[in-house]
Amino acid sequence: MSEVRKCLFPVAGLGTRFLPVTKEIPKEMLPLIDKPVIHYGVEEAVASGCRQIIFITGRGKRALEDYFDRSYELEQFLKERNKEDLYNLILSISSLADFAYVRQPEPLGLGHAILCAEPFCSEPFAVILTDDVIISSKPALRQLLDVREKLGGSVIALERVPHEETERYGIVDARLYSDNVYQINDLVEKPSKDKAPSDLAIIGRYILSPTIFAHIRNIDRGEGGEYQLTDALRSLAREEPLWGVVYDGDRLDCGTKMGWFKSIIKRGLQDPELKEVVLEVLREEEYKE
Repeated sequence: MSEVRKCLFPVAGLGTRFLPVTKEIPKEMLPLIDKPVIHYGVEEAVASGCRQIIFITGRGKRALEDYFDRSYELEQFLKERNKEDLYNLILSISSLADFAYVRQPEPLGLGHAILCAEPFCSEPFAVILTDDVIISSKPALRQLLDVREKLGGSVIALERVPHEETERYGIVDARLYSDNVYQINDLVEKPSKDKAPSDLAIIGRYILSPTIFAHIRNIDRGEGGEYQLTDALRSLAREEPLWGVVYDGDRLDCGTKMGWFKSIIKRGLQDPELKEVVLEVLREEEYKE
């Protein structure tokens, strides 16, 4: 079974939920404490064994490309002032992996974004959606790869969600195969709670067979005129195994202002240096009330 070496990052979205800041700053570059959100996803991919990172970008994403590139002026500045720790930190970013970039010319959905990277992917590949930052002892993507190495096929990440929240996610119809692994029979995009086949939601981690590209090309446009990856996965599941893994980890939802803000507080409480600062602010606000 071929090794999964490439990971796609669809990052061409406009980030309208975060306007006006995303007018000039890609939402993937919003900081989660001292690193941009996308940095966490790239670290997860690399820790899982991927060495080639492919960004599917759009207009206005130059800051993202610059972040993972060398910054010779900054490096020289830090070196001249003997700031070795910071110098090594900055240098390490550009050497995380081999980076490549491809443009999505218009916003036609996640399925279309992945299709834009077809020339790069003649073998199984990974996909990470950066809105979901997953903190875990074993990288969430690695958990999916372990299942693929045992069972083959394509694999997606799952998480149990409250029934009243199913309309926010793609939901699977699946049967338990073993422990936290499910064999997926069908997928439904954002069903209401009374029509959801389960409480197992699709989370932004995928290991996909290259045959997914043919399925994306054959689906019709869905809501908003977009090509939905969920529809392509439904088609794929009829021809080859599609597995779901309820991953072990803590997901930080950085796709909305509320979720991003809560994620900052959570990360702050997990940081020994920042925990007391967060608690101090909360105590001060409670005292004012």
